[in-house]
Order: sequence, then C-alpha cells, then structure tokens
Amino acid sequence: MQNSNKLLQAIGIPFTALLSVIFGLLLISFPIGIFVVFESDIGGDINYEFPVTHLELFDGTFLHQQPMDLSIGDVFVVLWSFYAIIFVIALLGPKQDFLKSISTLISFGRYSSKSNYMVGVTKWLSVLILISALVNFVQEKFGIVTTPPLGENVLIQFFYVTLAPLIEEFGFRILLIGIPLFALYSNKSSAKYFLRCLWSPSTLDIFDFKKAIFLIVFVGILFGFAHIAFGDPWSEGKFAQAAAGGIILGWAYLKYGFIASLLIHWATNYFVFSYANFLSQINLIPMEDAFSHSLMSTLEIIFLISGVLSIFILFLTRYYSKKESTLQI
Repeated sequence: MQNSNKLLQAIGIPFTALLSVIFGLLLISFPIGIFVVFESDIGGDINYEFPVTHLELFDGTFLHQQPMDLSIGDVFVVLWSFYAIIFVIALLGPKQDFLKSISTLISFGRYSSKSNYMVGVTKWLSVLILISALVNFVQEKFGIVTTPPLGENVLIQFFYVTLAPLIEEFGFRILLIGIPLFALYSNKSSAKYFLRCLWSPSTLDIFDFKKAIFLIVFVGILFGFAHIAFGDPWSEGKFAQAAAGGIILGWAYLKYGFIASLLIHWATNYFVFSYANFLSQINLIPMEDAFSHSLMSTLEIIFLISGVLSIFILFLTRYYSKKESTLQI
C-alpha cells in the first residue's frame, strides 16, 4: 500500500492547491456580490431599494403591490448573511477545519472529504461543473443548444439566483430526498432525530443503497424537468445538464448533508453570477460578453482540472481500498 500512498501524495499536491484556490474564489465572491447589488448599476432604472413585494414572484398574491418597507436589498443581505454563516460552518467542520483536512492528503496520502464540509463542497462542485461541461459539449455536437430564460432586469435576476439555492435545496433535497430516506431507513421516531436526519442523511443506517440511489436519480430527473417546465423555463437542452447536476447535489446531500448540497448549489448560482456581473460592470460590457471574458474562462479551466483530479482520486482511492480489503482477507 506504500506505492498507493505515494501516488495519492503526488496527485494530492496539485489537487489540494486547486481546492485551496477554489475556496479562495468562493470566499472572494461574498464581497463581490455586495458590490454588485449595492454599488453597481446592473439594475438600470431600479436599484436595491426596489420593493420585494413588487417582484413577479409575488404575482397573484395579496402581497403584490402592497406598501411594505422591505426591499430586495434587505432580503439579499439576509440571504448573504445566511450563506456566510453556512460557509463558515463548512470551513470549520464537522471533524476538522479545511486547512488541516486538505493537508492530510499531502502528508499521509489519505483522503477523506467527510472530515470537512468545505473539502466535499469544492470537490463535488468541480465534478458538477465538469459533468455539466461534458453534457453541454455532447449536446452541442448533436445541435442541442442550451438557452437561458428571456432576459429580465439583471439586478432582479441576480436576486433570484441568490434565492433559488435555498428554496430548491429545501424542496428537492430535504422534502423529496430527506423525508423519504427517513421513512425508509429510520429506526427512531423522535423529532430531534428526524431533524438531524434531514440535516444530514448519513446519520441514517442505510443498509440498501440501491433504494437511496434510485431516489436520488429520480429526484434529479425531476429537478432537470423543473428547469424546462416551470417559471421562466430554459430551453430543452437544460434538462440533461440540470438533471445531472441534481443527481450530484442529491449525492452530496446524502453523503455530506444539507450544508454541502446548499453551498454547491449556491456556488453554481451566486458565485458564477457575482463574478459575471462584476466583470460586466468594471469592463462596461453586456452580461453575455462577461461570461466569455478571459477571467471566466480561467475559472472554468480551474474547475475542470479540479473535477478531473477529483474523479481520478475517487476511483484510485476506491481501487486501493478494495485491494487492501482483498489482501486482508
């Protein structure tokens, strides 16, 4: 097993360096998002003082056009603060902090992303972006183009993509995966245990992973369908990409808990759009051109390389674990 440790150590050095860079980029996106909402002109004729009840989200409800002293800036700060708290929790736990966790692979050739939430987040975020890029590449070869919803006010769009991870993770992961998993595998009935299992399904004694994986895949497909069927839908090309992302988010929720799936989803929304909006503002270019900016291309390359290394290490670790078990037998 000494050779396997040396190989993992050799891969671990660039891998942990990439994870550290990704962590830094995620961290920097917090002040960038504040700048975009409160100091930029992305909203055009509206700004952060726009009443939240005037959003299309509340169309058809008694709240629409009601005089309430609550702006999208107020709600954004609440969301921003919530994600910041979750980010710090992920950085420090559950067993050890981020820096100590990633140093383990370099020092000992051993890797366990369960020791720290942030390691799991950065790793599976990279995998999600890699898989999404591959799905998009294959679809384009067959002439299937992924088109986003019709453009609306950019400030409102940024507000929505910041809100969406919290709502969608609660609905698709906690309600549609967490509760069914509890019903299938729980051997207790206390409210405290129920909430604990919803927060972290790995608490459950899952003896038959086939049912759990089937549930994750099924909900992932529903997640993909929701992106092309409801609200301001994407084109049909988004289905496969969103379904693959939903499956990865479901797996992250099962293995690492709500913190991981929420932050991964947050990163694919808030993180990406905060950088794109920032580039759009400082370079005075349209959002479409911002996504093609060299910095965004560099970020994508970092995630793609990290995703490839993540998958390679997963397979390598699994291979040597099986080999070690066989030798012990």
